[in-house]
Amino acid sequence: MTPSTGRQETQEERADRQWSELLQELRVAQTGVQILFGFLLAVVFQSRFEDLGDIDRNIYVVTVMLGSATAAALIGPVSYHRLLTGRRMKPETVMWASRMTVLGLVLLFCTMCSALLLILRVALHNQLALWLVGAMALWFLACWFVFPVWALTRGRSGRRAEEHEGEGEARDGDAPPDRGSNAA
Repeated sequence: MTPSTGRQETQEERADRQWSELLQELRVAQTGVQILFGFLLAVVFQSRFEDLGDIDRNIYVVTVMLGSATAAALIGPVSYHRLLTGRRMKPETVMWASRMTVLGLVLLFCTMCSALLLILRVALHNQLALWLVGAMALWFLACWFVFPVWALTRGRSGRRAEEHEGEGEARDGDAPPDRGSNAA
């Protein structure tokens, strides 16, 4: 049994499970990034692109570069896995792929903020664009990072141990709560 998960699995089985979960997460993120990146690449070929000022063009270039870096970071784990398959390095592959995914999410955050800034500057032509981007940046940070960290500080993302009293079975493969602990 793996102590941290409460599951009865070997290190290799755990790595296989974590890899499958990571792939599902990457599929969601990669699809969005590829669509966003495709639209970004098409912008330069639009007739109104010539009307952009220097600042907006610079924001566009930064956004495209961030989109490229995001795609690389989120597609990278697949390449990493492919090159290391069969070398009995699955736990290490999962660890590095997970790190690349977090980097990809940080880059995606930057790409989204940059793309929003460009779009809202063109649409609004005023300082409201900066305030709206700032508000959305805070929302992205809350959804992608603050809420998960908050769940970690609570000890687990599900119900607290006290709420499990009287339930004899663990759910979703998680271990039953440690009834001798006062951790919330």
